[in-house]
Amino acid sequence: MGEGVKRDGDARRERWREHRAARRAEFVEAALKALDEHGPDLAMEHVAAAAGVTKPVLYRHFTDKADLFVALGQRGTEILFERLIPAINREEAPVPRIRKSLDAFFSVIEDHPNLYRMLARKAFNGRPVDSDPVREDKEMIAAALTSLLGDYMRALGLDSGAAEPWAYSIVGMVQTTGEWWLDRRSMTRDALVEYLTTIIWSAIDGFLRQHDIQIDPDKPIEINKVVQLRRAR
Repeated sequence: MGEGVKRDGDARRERWREHRAARRAEFVEAALKALDEHGPDLAMEHVAAAAGVTKPVLYRHFTDKADLFVALGQRGTEILFERLIPAINREEAPVPRIRKSLDAFFSVIEDHPNLYRMLARKAFNGRPVDSDPVREDKEMIAAALTSLLGDYMRALGLDSGAAEPWAYSIVGMVQTTGEWWLDRRSMTRDALVEYLTTIIWSAIDGFLRQHDIQIDPDKPIEINKVVQLRRAR
């Protein structure tokens, strides 16, 4: 009897945990909608209104604004990786692979500009927070890209020492260009992606030609490397 009561208690606690996790996820989605309407300076009142609850209910699931900021950062990472991983791992030619990866990134910041602005500021409603999801994502993508470039360079018989600075320079360029584009919007997303694709491939192609290696940018490479991206827990 005692063991049965314990199992029932464990089951109830697990159901309650799942319920709280589901409610928290609903509130994060409501916060995304509030961001679209009110911009990166939104307040908890805006989130509560979007969720159809009162602020006290909201604070049952988030200890403070910083907690919600972290949850939004985690959701932003999920959205980014849901689009970026399939794009970067497609078994295609180099240039289409670069183009699709860039378009995946810019599609996210185009669809969620206020989320990106808020996370880049590291502030919620004007209050600084310790978390930096944008930098964490940058580090993860740069590390994955370092591994990817290194694998290809070694497969081609080249010194892979340049892989890491290359990876960080590419990620930094794309991130900085994304911030510029959000503020200026002086060209379409397609045009921007095409410019950056040309810049990145030209650098890679030039480096390879210096070592008497030529690769058709529109022909799939036999060596296909898979990239895995995930936030450390």
